[in-house]
Amino acid sequence: MTLLEVKSITKRFGGIVALRNVSFKIDKGELVAIIGPNGSGKTTLFNVISGVYKPDTGSIFFEGRDITDYPSYKRARIGIGRSFQIPRPFPGLSVRESVAVGALFGAAGKGLSVEEALRIADEVLRDVGLYDKRFELAGKLTGPEKKLLELARALAMKPKLLLLDEVMAGMPPAEIDRLSKIIRDVAGNNVATLSLVEHVMRAVTKIAERAIVLHRGEIVLEGSVEEVLMSEKLREIYLGVGVVA
Repeated sequence: MTLLEVKSITKRFGGIVALRNVSFKIDKGELVAIIGPNGSGKTTLFNVISGVYKPDTGSIFFEGRDITDYPSYKRARIGIGRSFQIPRPFPGLSVRESVAVGALFGAAGKGLSVEEALRIADEVLRDVGLYDKRFELAGKLTGPEKKLLELARALAMKPKLLLLDEVMAGMPPAEIDRLSKIIRDVAGNNVATLSLVEHVMRAVTKIAERAIVLHRGEIVLEGSVEEVLMSEKLREIYLGVGVVA
């Protein structure tokens, strides 16, 4: 069953076309990676899906309803959760409180008590390995720890669709493997659908089942992860850019 449908999306910034006539579907429970060189439109696509940007043309459907005009907070309420490429912690809140905010604003947040939100925060922080830092100020975390906080906050939203924007960037292989397992397990346990923007191909191969390749704002390749990574087209796109192993 289709969870997300992106139909003929175009997004411009002045004279720059960031996305051009982008269309695809993601089914419930599917694990999808969106890959492509820097500047290919990956994060812009996530921003359009999550409501940060409104497309110039085209439509977004979620569970069959047109959400193109929904603000980002309303999309979070109906089950779209995301992390950001550049972490955005609440510097004055503790790590635990920051994750609890995600729980309160997510799909299960309506009617959720603060105590229940904090319980969810503790559970997720154990999963990502930040539980021992739960009482520290979020703004004091290291760069990699802030990435983990972004992941935890997104997971706490209990989303139906989880959008992860380069959460693995800069992490060592062992940490990539650990987090890849966490993400797959969480997606499986909660029947969540995952869309992953990632440069780290190690993470893509461990998490995703299907890959969509963006280049200069257009979808140029789509298929199973194995098929896409073996394609000559992908090598041509990344020639001189360098795919991270």
